[in-house]
Amino acid sequence: MADAGPDHKLGLVLTGGGARAAYQVGVLKAISEFLPRQAHSPFQIICGTSAGALNAATLAVNAREFRRGIKYLCNVWKNFRVEDVYRTDAIGVFVNTMRWIAGLVLSGLGINRLKRVSLLDNTPLTEFLSEILPCEKIQDNIDAGALHALSITASGYGSGQSVTFYQGVPDIQPWTRARRVGIPTRIETAHLLASSAIPFLFPAVHINREYFGDGSMRQIAPISSALHLGATRVLVISVGPNGEERPSRNRIGDYPSLAQIAGHALNSIFLDTVEVDMERIQRTNRALELMPEEAHRKLGLHHIDVLIIAPSQSIERIAEHHTRYLPWTIRLLLRMVGVMRGSGANLVAYLLSEKRFCRALIDMGYRDALARREEIMDFLNPSAATGHDLVQ
Repeated sequence: MADAGPDHKLGLVLTGGGARAAYQVGVLKAISEFLPRQAHSPFQIICGTSAGALNAATLAVNAREFRRGIKYLCNVWKNFRVEDVYRTDAIGVFVNTMRWIAGLVLSGLGINRLKRVSLLDNTPLTEFLSEILPCEKIQDNIDAGALHALSITASGYGSGQSVTFYQGVPDIQPWTRARRVGIPTRIETAHLLASSAIPFLFPAVHINREYFGDGSMRQIAPISSALHLGATRVLVISVGPNGEERPSRNRIGDYPSLAQIAGHALNSIFLDTVEVDMERIQRTNRALELMPEEAHRKLGLHHIDVLIIAPSQSIERIAEHHTRYLPWTIRLLLRMVGVMRGSGANLVAYLLSEKRFCRALIDMGYRDALARREEIMDFLNPSAATGHDLVQ
């Protein structure tokens, strides 16, 4: 693929959603096969949030060998076990559950002496990431010109801000917007753990002066980070339903279980913001079409080119067929809060980091990308660019 030149940088946005992020790997696998075998990453700017941050960091580490990086990601996700993400042994689950209950009780009494209180213990993920991700290579790829910037977004529990930690070329300027900021740093494992710390399920991570949780919380404009970092076109691989899906409104008489409420809350955190951000972008683009160029310059607004790829099938339904592969300790724990009954199984899709489920999502992502090959290649090809700048 031809060089897009210094003024045309392609951005990639990988959203969050726990085990759902395996879908992104399937899409990326297809894209790697669209390109020459030895091609560098076509994405000069890579932005990741939550589980998408793990995929983003892997791409950044392998920016000079895109297909090799994708093969590595496929190998990791296709062989994932729940035990690689959080403890599933009986003693570990029991002890951590007791700590979680004790933390709730003590918090209700105004006592906050327990640290790292969460329903699940993700110590295995900490060890796993330290082994598989040599983050020092990120700067090597930036220095070599194969990567312009990598960003990882987390949510500050103290400040209430959506914080985008980024590592990139020196001329990128930090930014401050309503409830969101961009801060330069060297990306490390701690940033990935913070960004993927699903609230209540995984513990918060301390970075600098603050504790951080999952980056999807309060991320009202997930596409904007790529624009601040200099992207002129943005490909978004979402793990939520495609825009054509319409939820059914069946009559449900039973009061929602804790699991249903938790699943609904997580969907609100992970799956809604991209759709809302894209609707805002589309409205802005339509408005700009009606305005003269001079008005564009005065207002500082520009056309935004974004392509979104989202699952063609319901990930929740796929998860229902793979729930039985969870370790018995986790099935028992989830059954206690109603996850294994009816629509409460929605929550399982975030926790089912099991190879059979991940392989099913990878296959779906691969097929979805193949079906849109021409559209994707037109978007990646610089000759198809509109030449418009972007609003941040």
